Amino acid sequence: MALSNNDIFKKLRVAHKLRDDDIIKIFTLVDFKVTKSELGSIFRKEDHPKYVECGDQFLRNFLNGLIIHLRGPMPPKKNKPKQKE
Repeated sequence: MALSNNDIFKKLRVAHKLRDDDIIKIFTLVDFKVTKSELGSIFRKEDHPKYVECGDQFLRNFLNGLIIHLRGPMPPKKNKPKQKE
């Protein structure tokens, strides 16, 4: 039995003790706008009439934002000088 994106998102929310406001801030780190009502729809049970399936893009943006939230922004890469032959 595989986990759905909704299940993964719920487990990450609980594991990191995130509230709706925290999740919205994480999404803003990757310039992805989300409302509290959208989050509520994703965290509902599957048999609820207003349940919404969490898409791949939604989860991907959350994971990218979570990385920035936990580690900080990625430092700029330094260009290595080309070696002369």
